[in-house]
Amino acid sequence: MANEAKPLVKCSVSNCHYWGEQNLCHAEMIMIEIDRHANVKLNEEYGAEPYVDDHQDIADKSSETCCLTFKPKG
Repeated sequence: MANEAKPLVKCSVSNCHYWGEQNLCHAEMIMIEIDRHANVKLNEEYGAEPYVDDHQDIADKSSETCCLTFKPKG
């Protein structure tokens, strides 16, 4: 994956560790989940955990999704 082109990701959550000037996300990987799973208890505050490859979901609109890559600035 390191050699693949990365899409431009914009994010307005400025208290995220990966947030950059002009709302650019600087994370190596973005994990997006459906809101139905938003309350899942995770041991980490960023994506790329093994569970993310185990299932697929369908969202009808962007308001049904959330970003699991978020990590508070510290």
